[in-house]
Amino acid sequence: MYNRIVTSELRAVLGDLISVNNRLTRLAASVSGNAESPAIWRTISVLRDLGPMRLGELARVSRVSQPTMTKLVHTLDERGWIRRIADSGDARAWLISADPSGIAALTAWRDEITEALEPTFGDLTDDEVATLAASVEIVRERLERAREALREGMSA
Repeated sequence: MYNRIVTSELRAVLGDLISVNNRLTRLAASVSGNAESPAIWRTISVLRDLGPMRLGELARVSRVSQPTMTKLVHTLDERGWIRRIADSGDARAWLISADPSGIAALTAWRDEITEALEPTFGDLTDDEVATLAASVEIVRERLERAREALREGMSA
């Protein structure tokens, strides 16, 4: 019974975390005034976090169709934010990787949205900031574990 209660509470908290994260992301985009498609930033983030991958795998991981990813990669390539690398395992295929300029653009965007959000969170107490920081570390650790599992699955 204990596990069922914990599981139920955990599911509720995770559901709330996802919902609040989505709302925070939308608010950040709104208050920053940045009109860039979130898919651009998500694609660069995926490449930064998971490393080079083929177009189809990038589409799968990003949860978009391959034609959509083709358009995103084309846009990113025009900006010089990605690199196409010959796949040593298949001479016909290319790997897509994040270019340092794409990572720099992602960092600049993150700075822009966090600055725009400061007024919303500026009145947090030190304890509240510490609680948020601890929560972020818990989530980050779990995401790192999931990333490693995903990488192992991709190489299998």
